Amino acid sequence: MNVKKVATYIEQQQLLKPGEHVLVALSGGADSVALLRLLRQMGYPCQAAHCNFHLRGEESDRDELFVKKLCEEQQVPLHTIHFDTRSIAQQRKVSIEMAARDLRYTWFEEIRQSCNISAVAVAHHQDDSVETMLLNLLRGTGINGLRGIRPRNGHVIRPLLCLTRNEIIHYLKDIGQSYVTDSTNLQDDYTRNKIRLNLLPLMQEINPAIKESLQRTATHMDEAALIYNTAIEEAKQRVSTSDGIDIKRLLQEPAPKTLLYELLAPLGFNAAQIGSIFQTLNGQAGKEFHSPQWRIIKDRKELIITRHKQSSPPELKMQEYCYTPDFIIPRQKSIACLDLDKISLPLEIRLYKAGDTFIPFGMKGRKLISDYLTNRKFSLLQKEQQWVLCHGEEIYWLIGERIDNRFRVDNQTRRMLVITTVEK
Repeated sequence: MNVKKVATYIEQQQLLKPGEHVLVALSGGADSVALLRLLRQMGYPCQAAHCNFHLRGEESDRDELFVKKLCEEQQVPLHTIHFDTRSIAQQRKVSIEMAARDLRYTWFEEIRQSCNISAVAVAHHQDDSVETMLLNLLRGTGINGLRGIRPRNGHVIRPLLCLTRNEIIHYLKDIGQSYVTDSTNLQDDYTRNKIRLNLLPLMQEINPAIKESLQRTATHMDEAALIYNTAIEEAKQRVSTSDGIDIKRLLQEPAPKTLLYELLAPLGFNAAQIGSIFQTLNGQAGKEFHSPQWRIIKDRKELIITRHKQSSPPELKMQEYCYTPDFIIPRQKSIACLDLDKISLPLEIRLYKAGDTFIPFGMKGRKLISDYLTNRKFSLLQKEQQWVLCHGEEIYWLIGERIDNRFRVDNQTRRMLVITTVEK
C-alpha cells in the first residue's frame, strides 16, 4: 500500500520520471531508510549521501556505520563526508542547525551535478509538514508559512510527504528493515520536538484527526498562496523604482504594510523593523534601517535600498595646458577646468563631509555643499556618494557637478588643469 501511495504521489507532483537517477539523503533514521527502500522498490536507480556532523559523539559514528552497512546490502553507491559543524557555525556566526543545513544541501548539490543525478530526495513526511506549519504559526507567519513543506524546491524533492510517521514505521516493520534512532528526537529541548511530543498529542485529544485537518488546511493555503503571490508580484512592479520603493505608490496599494513586508523580509529585515519603517513613511527624511546585508534610507519620496558596501572614488584624468583666448571651456559636468596657479597641490579625492563649503561657479557667496545638493534635489544616497576634489579643506570641484568659482579659468589664466572623469 505504501509503495503505491508514494508512487502515485510522485506522479501527481511530477517529482520524478521513470528511470531517473536519485540521490537519497540517508541519515540512517526511519524516514530516510524508508525513502531509500521505497525508491529502490519502485525501480529508481539510487545513490546515497550521508553527512557526519559530529554533533552527537558516538551516535554520529554509529549512524555512519549503519548507513555503510545498509548501502552495501542494498548495493547502493554511498557518498560520505565529515563536518566540524560547531567550528563552522562559529566562523559563520550562525546557529549549528543553520550551518548543518547549509553544509548538507551545498554538498548534495555538488554530488548531484558531478554525478549527473536528476534530483536529491530528502525524507520529510506528513508529520514534518504539520510540525513546520505549527512552528511557523507559533513564531508568527504570513500565508506562505502556512503552506507546510513543499514537495519540490529546485532539484530537492520530498516523495514521503504523503505518508505519516506511523505509516513509515509500519512499512519498515513489514519488510523487516532496521533503522537507527536519534536520541535528540526523544527529548523536548527544542521547539519542534515540543510540538511533536507535547502539543500535537494534546491537539489530538481534542481532534484525533488533527494532522489530516492541518494537512488539508496547508493544501488550501497552498492554492490561496498562488493567487496571493501573483498579486504581490504585480504590486511589487507597481511600487518599485530603480533605487528602491516609491512611497506614494506604496501607500496607494490596498494593503501597503503587507506589501512592504513581502518586499523587505527577503532582504533580512524582521517584522519589528518593517513595522518601524512603515511608521516613518509619512515622516521626515533621513532615518536609516539595517539588515545584515542591506540598508534602507527613508528619503523624501522613496525608500532607498542599497547593499552594504563602500563607495569607490571616481577615476580622474588630469592634463595641463597653456591657456589661449580661443580655448572653449567644456560645458559637460564630467569635465572641470581649473586655473593651475590658483590651486595648491597635492590634490585629494574624498567624500564630502558635513560642514564642507564652496562658492559654486557663477556665484559669489559661500554655500554649504549639503545645502547645494539639497537644492539640486539629490537623494540622501546620492549625497553620501558625492566626491570632492580638494587640498585640505579647500574644495576645488564638486566632482561631476560644479567647480568653485574662485578657481575658474578667466582672462588672467596662464596655465590650466583640465580634469575629466573616466567611465568605469
